[in-house]
Amino acid sequence: MLEDITQYPRERFLRVGAHSHVKGLGLEGLKAKPVGDGLVGQIEAREAAGIVVKMIKEGKMAGRAVLFAGPPGTGKTAIACAIARELGSDVPFVTLSGSEIYSSELKKTEVLTQAMRKAIGVRLRERRRVYEGEITQLDIKTRKHPYNPYQEIPDHVVIELATKNDRRVFRAGATIAAHILQQGITLGDIVTIDAETGRVTKIGKSDEAAEKYDIATSDEKPVPRPSGPVEKEKEFIYVLTLHDLDQLSAHSRSGGLISILFGGSQTREIDNEIRREVDEMVKKRVEEGTGEIIPGVLFIDEVHLLDVEAYSFLNAAMESELAPIMMFASNRGITKVRGTDLSSPHGIPLDMLDRMLIISTRPYTRDEIRRILEIRSKEERVKISEEALEKLTTIGEQTTLRYAVQLLTPSYIIAKESGRTEITVGDVELAVELFADVKRSVEELEKWREKYLY
Repeated sequence: MLEDITQYPRERFLRVGAHSHVKGLGLEGLKAKPVGDGLVGQIEAREAAGIVVKMIKEGKMAGRAVLFAGPPGTGKTAIACAIARELGSDVPFVTLSGSEIYSSELKKTEVLTQAMRKAIGVRLRERRRVYEGEITQLDIKTRKHPYNPYQEIPDHVVIELATKNDRRVFRAGATIAAHILQQGITLGDIVTIDAETGRVTKIGKSDEAAEKYDIATSDEKPVPRPSGPVEKEKEFIYVLTLHDLDQLSAHSRSGGLISILFGGSQTREIDNEIRREVDEMVKKRVEEGTGEIIPGVLFIDEVHLLDVEAYSFLNAAMESELAPIMMFASNRGITKVRGTDLSSPHGIPLDMLDRMLIISTRPYTRDEIRRILEIRSKEERVKISEEALEKLTTIGEQTTLRYAVQLLTPSYIIAKESGRTEITVGDVELAVELFADVKRSVEELEKWREKYLY
């Protein structure tokens, strides 16, 4: 017999990421607070990142790159995420792992090119003639389908639009009638009709016609009736990326800018000629004052996994007029540059390193580890006793901060199974027994060496 699943409690889905607690760099001016916006310590690195943010906002980072260099678990990716938060939602921030360029479907240079162009935003302004108002009369006429006499299809529509100052009646064709039927538009809806394309956009229900709900979705909330004439010119602003424009141009050379909103299949490899045409179009729009370039950030983690060919490509790409700000992270010391027999700091060629502002991160102190564990326990909604927090802090000192953070939730589950809502030292010790750190895992490998396959 199946159980009634409705008896189980419904809980809100909560996705806690490794850096979901990071809200910004935690700066006052250019001075870093000891603890701020989810970041702890790394004072010099955060202050350097603050200067980078100002350089990006002032458009003075062109042709440069930033490298976050430090041991594993010292906050390199966290600071990069904090930079993204500081830049705001309008600035594109694209993340890529060094291993992602080795794809069987795309060339390495194509993967990098697409990532760079996704990191360049373009704000386009278009003035379009539209009809806008509340529908006060709607009469859709139908006719028999030419191939199926039992089916009715829209033939034309008579529609009256009203604003606070104007009122007009229109007769429109089958395309606009079909758009109205597809969106379920009725009397009292406020709509915008593009005069050139005939595209109908439903804005909402008017104040007078809308039913008043105590709880309403965005579609159900009343919208005030527009003022001014029914026929007017409106400015539309689209924020796209260069990659979006590449895809649009590759998909349909004759398509207008507004067709990007309808989506479409994506082209995997894009011809360089198409990209040149897009670049020329963007430059022309910028010169005309109807476009604006928003330089974004391309962050490549584990950059030492790139090979010498990829470095050579990035080196040249940094000098391009339409290049994003590039940020890299590496936890390697002196190691071989992939694809060569040469050793270099962080596995990066020296000519590439010369172009980088290097921000170093260092291991955390005991107090900083404790504070990070406190922040993560709140983020993961875990209650922990002072003694258990001290125990985890010691574990973080002796092993790694990441290992200590990863033990929080297993310890809390152990506590809940024992009927407690707070983690104790015993819960942490049991979690340590069940989940090995890297050092203990290596010891197990040595102990059972003969049993493993080689």
